[in-house]
Amino acid sequence: MPAVTSHLPSPIAATPRRRTVVKAAAATAALAPFATAALAASPASAASNGPAFLHGVASGDPLPDGILLWTRVTPTPEAAPGSGAGPATPVDWEVAEDKAFSRIVASGSVTASAATDHTVKADVRGLRPQTPYFYRFTAGGSVSPVGRTLTAPGHDASTPGVRFGVVSCANWEAGWFSAYRHLAARSDLHAILHLGDYIYEYANGVYPEAKYGVRAHEPKHEILTLADYRTRHGAYKTDADLQAMHAAHAIVAIWDDHEFANDAWSGGAENHTPGAEGDWSARAAAAKQAYFEWMPVRTSTAGTVYRRLRFGSLADLHLLDLRTFRSQQAKVGSGAVDDPERTITGRAQLDWLKSGLASSNATWKLVGTSVMISPVAFGSLPAHLLAPLTKLLGLPEGGLAVNVDQWDGYTDDRKELLNHLKDQKIKNTVFLTGDIHMAWANEVPMNMATYPGSGTAATEFVVTSVTSDNIDDLLHVPADTASLVAEAAVKAANWHVKWLDMDAHGYGVLDVTAERSQMDYYVVSDKRNPAATTAWTRSYRTANGTQKVERSYQPVG
Repeated sequence: MPAVTSHLPSPIAATPRRRTVVKAAAATAALAPFATAALAASPASAASNGPAFLHGVASGDPLPDGILLWTRVTPTPEAAPGSGAGPATPVDWEVAEDKAFSRIVASGSVTASAATDHTVKADVRGLRPQTPYFYRFTAGGSVSPVGRTLTAPGHDASTPGVRFGVVSCANWEAGWFSAYRHLAARSDLHAILHLGDYIYEYANGVYPEAKYGVRAHEPKHEILTLADYRTRHGAYKTDADLQAMHAAHAIVAIWDDHEFANDAWSGGAENHTPGAEGDWSARAAAAKQAYFEWMPVRTSTAGTVYRRLRFGSLADLHLLDLRTFRSQQAKVGSGAVDDPERTITGRAQLDWLKSGLASSNATWKLVGTSVMISPVAFGSLPAHLLAPLTKLLGLPEGGLAVNVDQWDGYTDDRKELLNHLKDQKIKNTVFLTGDIHMAWANEVPMNMATYPGSGTAATEFVVTSVTSDNIDDLLHVPADTASLVAEAAVKAANWHVKWLDMDAHGYGVLDVTAERSQMDYYVVSDKRNPAATTAWTRSYRTANGTQKVERSYQPVG
């Protein structure tokens, strides 16, 4: 990569504004607002005028000296995502200190071809730590939208704080991505942490039913093949709010089950039928290929997303893959949840995590986990409330108190990890979680049956869904109609659960300083309204060295 020039901007800079696809003559014009712009032309009409950037730009996996850049070019009208059509097309990229690109510090060229669905990545190095940069792509005279990104602090640098937007579970049919728009408008974030279910695999009208959906999936059938997964990823990246978020902030993403199929495990999934839907290994390989093509995530030779990023001496972020290596979910009541031969992480990943946690000299050890590690039991609930919870938590219809798709279904791995934290005296471990369409603030007990006497191993903040249905959506009743009763019952049976919200949609903002880690929870007013507003609702924090969760009465910013 070309060397970085000696004149670099201050680490503090205003968030750039987003614009639509423009021609080269307008490349240095002021950017339209990130959060409100949409593509001005349809894919066919834009591509007919030459190569077009119809799916936005993105950056991800920030390092102290680098960033991964992403885009997708449509070279001709027939080269739609998943089509396998369209010519190979040279794509140039540039990184600059300023949004006018008068001070370019790195540039290069890559080729977009049908082999990668005309997606391209540039792993740019030689940049300065904790510094904002602007980037863009060009192809055949067309210029992409401009993105802004931020490199990580130096490896051992002392930084006063890092702040992440935290999201999960964005179902296209269930609502509009207003949460992404509001995150795009923030200028105080280092990156977005996406904890999985970035896409959903279902056919139209399955989840939710068609009469409750706000827009239809493409393709319309359940996605099974490489072309299907590419098409679904491409459809998601036409959303203006999703494009705005990517253009405004770097993203750090892991997958969960719906990037594959519901309740996926190493050998199959709950809704995969081998006889009718082909071989699972072929489907999983197709899903992974499309994911790595369409997401600004560094491709792993092992075909996994578990990896580690560092944000100065303040925080190590350990990211997990809890689908590739896991054993099949146990039948509730069989006793198999405690079988030491069963695993959610796989041996190599669990050893990697334990080693990384033990050797970390960062103040905070953050762990991105797609499913909840805290145990959950259920007290007495009426049948009409238990029914939607069985869908959200993977419980059997009888309501036994085990969620077999979460760490509750793999208790030996959890016990080994929590004992490791205790034995190695590892403090300040914070699990960051998505998946179950609810917001939680938990202390992770060493032993739930004897908590709090047995002590707390870590803390956990769970964010709700961007749009995916939760308890009141499943019952089709107004917010707080049913959830307040269910929330009270869960808290009564689980003393380590300090707070939960079963019916909101939105996002979290995690603020990490030397003194504490705090999650602010934000709620969108109506997921079915594309102009939805957002409001802060609660904040919870854990202080350095305490491993306790307490409420904070104001957001950090």
